Amino acid sequence: MRGKGSRTGSASKLAGEEQRRGPNLPGESSREEAGPVEEAQGSPVDPDIVEETGTLDGGSDVGASESGAGPEPVVALSEFEAVSAERDEYLDALRRLKAEFDNSRKRQERERARILEAASEYLVQELLPVLDNLDRALESDGDIRRGVQATREQLADVLANEGLLPVASDGQPFDPNVHEAVMGQPSEEHEEGTIIQTFQRGYLLNGRAIRPAKVVVAKQV
Repeated sequence: MRGKGSRTGSASKLAGEEQRRGPNLPGESSREEAGPVEEAQGSPVDPDIVEETGTLDGGSDVGASESGAGPEPVVALSEFEAVSAERDEYLDALRRLKAEFDNSRKRQERERARILEAASEYLVQELLPVLDNLDRALESDGDIRRGVQATREQLADVLANEGLLPVASDGQPFDPNVHEAVMGQPSEEHEEGTIIQTFQRGYLLNGRAIRPAKVVVAKQV
């Protein structure tokens, strides 16, 4: 009887202690049943994982080798020096060519200016006698008409020697290349398009019109 009572008392004491502790928290019983937690697979401390995903101690990038990029090609020093020397030769040749072109252009500009200056000097020398005749005509006391006429003819001869010629107009068919019609006038004596009067004489220099003649053109009545 004594043994049975002692066991009953012990069981009651254990039940009281469990009640004082309170109910188990959620998940405690499941953790106890599952046993100790195993270390997660793929942890960085795993050397096998480091070899598959990380960078090796030698500094080679595993990802780069797998992508197929490979190491960059290495150019030999002698080949690089040869290419650099060839580049320098081309640049030097271009600089010399540019300098020659600039010098040639400057020489042509100087030659053109010299020719124009010489031509102007020659023309002025040819016109000086004409200027002298005009001065004499103005100094005379009599009728200067003959002197002015002679001076004009002299001037026309000088300019003709330089290639200056008057444009034919009166009685000629109208030519828009050398004539400028300022008005049309009905005329029974002239065919349509014929020049019947010249307001201002035109001139050709070496066969090229430098000033068209201003004329009156006949039209049908």
